[in-house]
Amino acid sequence: MTSRPLPFDPIARAAEIWEERIGPSEAMAAVTSVMRVQQIIQSAVDGALRPHGLTFARYEALVLLSFSKRGSLPMRVMGERLQLHPTSVTNIVDRLEADGLVKRTPHPTDRRTTLTEITEAGRERREAATKAVTEIDFGLRGLTSRQTRQLSELLARVRKSVGDFTD
Repeated sequence: MTSRPLPFDPIARAAEIWEERIGPSEAMAAVTSVMRVQQIIQSAVDGALRPHGLTFARYEALVLLSFSKRGSLPMRVMGERLQLHPTSVTNIVDRLEADGLVKRTPHPTDRRTTLTEITEAGRERREAATKAVTEIDFGLRGLTSRQTRQLSELLARVRKSVGDFTD
């Protein structure tokens, strides 16, 4: 991030030039803005989670497990809900397990399935990390609660259109 703000919006300026030289710029400006905001949010969230020894992916996994009724889920289900490749889920669980935040347990009725279960240390870490990210509004600044809901609704439309969910 730059140390001082620019005297103009570079994305708006790029959109003007795009419009002059290429054509309609709405999608380019929107996507460029989303990408920039993603960088801003990622930096803020990483900064809030770093003191807790977590990445956002590991934090999401702890939250998902804490939301489950029993505090455990099959790794396949974790991958589906987190929308991650099985290899990524394995890596996340490996790191969380090495830190004592989750443990692998055999499924009680399906010998082919391994459950990932959040530990008490994992619950405590998730709670402290949640406090840290909520204190900074997950890095999403400058919007009212209503605008934040609208943003989520608009982004959900894009996600739904590419098949993230059916509703």
